[in-house]
Amino acid sequence: MEALVNPDRRSLHQRILDDVQGRILSGEWPPGHRIPFEHEMTAQYDCSRMTVSKVLNQLARAGLIERRRRSGSFVLRPHSQSAVLEIRDIMTEVQALGLAYRFEIVSRAKRRATRTDLDRLHLEAKVPVLDLACLHFAGKEPFCHEERLINLDAVPEADAEAFAERAPGPWLVERVPWTTAEHRIQAIGANPLTAAALGIAEGAACLLIERRTKGAEQPITHVRLTYPGDGHELVAHFAPSRN
Repeated sequence: MEALVNPDRRSLHQRILDDVQGRILSGEWPPGHRIPFEHEMTAQYDCSRMTVSKVLNQLARAGLIERRRRSGSFVLRPHSQSAVLEIRDIMTEVQALGLAYRFEIVSRAKRRATRTDLDRLHLEAKVPVLDLACLHFAGKEPFCHEERLINLDAVPEADAEAFAERAPGPWLVERVPWTTAEHRIQAIGANPLTAAALGIAEGAACLLIERRTKGAEQPITHVRLTYPGDGHELVAHFAPSRN
């Protein structure tokens, strides 16, 4: 009788790693989900406990799971990174985590700018503005809550745009040249609106990135991007001054 040949040439360690990692990154095992205990995985894969332990340790070092003594291993919310001095596409941040991205427009209103709007956009005249709220998802979980003002004097075509295919941020970057941008970064507690949108407790720690961009002649947009504080970090790259 001929011996059966296993077409899967991966090592057992790699197969277990791929299986577990695939379930985490696909969202099948969401943040907080308990990974099967070591003895359960040992029986499932017909392998030694040491092999399973090495896989779980590797996943923990990668930041995908947390191992808790006597409690087991649990899926962590993936940490994303944003460059402080770049205007980055949130879709790119999510896809860098290996998760599926989608967004939805939560609210939309066209109006004359209020006093608060003028302060945020650094405008004096009461121009028409488009007020948008957008929720970005990583897999099945809310990832970022976006609150955006668009100066319709600078970008009149935004009034007719449905933002069905592209989120407001990348849509603006593709169509409107900007010359300067200002970032403001804060640690805040989630207000009731943001807490409800992100599915977190009111007052929970969040990271707020507030950005204003200007064109050659006038401000274009002001945006507030709020991330759950336990799932996002900022990265900046520096070089020594030549002076």
